Amino acid sequence: MKLAVVGGGSTYTPELIDGFARLRDTLPVEELVLVDPDAHRLELVGGLARRIFAKQGHPGRIVTTSDIDAGVADADAVLLQLRVGGQAARNQDETWPLECGCVGQETTGAGGLAKALRTVPVVLDIAERVRRTNPNAWIIDFTNPVGIVTRALLQAGHKAVGLCNVAIGFQRKFAALLDVTPGEVHLDHVGLNHLSWELGVRLGGPEGENVLPRLIAEHGDAIADDLHMPRAVVDRLGVVPSYYLRYFYAHDEVVRELGTKPSRAAEVAAMEKELLAMYGDPALDEKPALLAKRGGAFYSEAAVDLAASLLGGGGSAVQVVNTYNKGTLPFLPDDAVIEVQARVDGTGAAPLAVPELDPLYSGLIANVTAYEDLALEAALRGGRDRVFKALLAHPLIGQFEYAEALTDKLIAHNREHLAWA
Repeated sequence: MKLAVVGGGSTYTPELIDGFARLRDTLPVEELVLVDPDAHRLELVGGLARRIFAKQGHPGRIVTTSDIDAGVADADAVLLQLRVGGQAARNQDETWPLECGCVGQETTGAGGLAKALRTVPVVLDIAERVRRTNPNAWIIDFTNPVGIVTRALLQAGHKAVGLCNVAIGFQRKFAALLDVTPGEVHLDHVGLNHLSWELGVRLGGPEGENVLPRLIAEHGDAIADDLHMPRAVVDRLGVVPSYYLRYFYAHDEVVRELGTKPSRAAEVAAMEKELLAMYGDPALDEKPALLAKRGGAFYSEAAVDLAASLLGGGGSAVQVVNTYNKGTLPFLPDDAVIEVQARVDGTGAAPLAVPELDPLYSGLIANVTAYEDLALEAALRGGRDRVFKALLAHPLIGQFEYAEALTDKLIAHNREHLAWA
């Protein structure tokens, strides 16, 4: 089995490598190709990856290359983990929206739109290269904004499934609180990527006992602390929102906070510099503890599980993924991309039925889906007017004056990445 990781020079990659090494019985990788245009980062990450495999006795071969076509040729699955423009572009996404009093964040709001505009054309080009070399390969997208990018891939006819680590993070957290194994915890996870709620936490499977009320009653303080939300919000909702909902539920508070500290991108850039220095140490043969602060917790387990299921291995039958709606949420178009539990096998992902949603959740989902429609149109076709309409439709913006100003700032800060600008 051959897998390729495009964006393999990411500091995330050792987390993924560790998962491949530990879970080799689930996903027996014979060749793993790390593809990245940055030769220096690729050398450091590739060296550590080989040492991790060697230490854990993994017989697979790790190859590094900057040639996308060669890297993805004959691959059974291709994982995408790109950041077009690097941390410098992310830093801009997180700062210029604040000048208009709007949240600056890399996956939602104006910053998220900027990332989508930079990313979608690049991802589609890579996907076409995959299709030319191996049309049967699966594409697993971990590249943000996952919902928009996955929809672009599916709309273009690619065999693609989107993946995020939010759900598996909740699963691991709840399993620890309940003192059970993660495999015993099934989430009623419903929404869009980075706009989701845990409506139920079931033990034993989709039909198991819903213990979410007990979890909130007994561990509400710990859950609320992780979300950076007041305990009263969780109690009143009776569900557990993704921590990304804080950008919607406490927008103005978050804007004030972001204006008083360095951007997350600046923090991550400093962390990456330290991590890359560690990766260059020939004595290091395991992922360093610092990597846990980089983000992407449990990404490797989720990626291995998904790839194994898609490739007919030993992955879980039911997983939280991003895929076509197909009537699952009746208030959305069938070709909207949602994030829910799905049955995954060699034919792809089939969403499971979900409970009828309260308008409190369905209304926001529908609003953000409309924004994502317009964002994808702007990413595919370009143009100032399309960017403006997407920003105006976003519930975190929604005012003519803000949308006008943010459109100008977005284009000014991203001109080098936008062919039409």
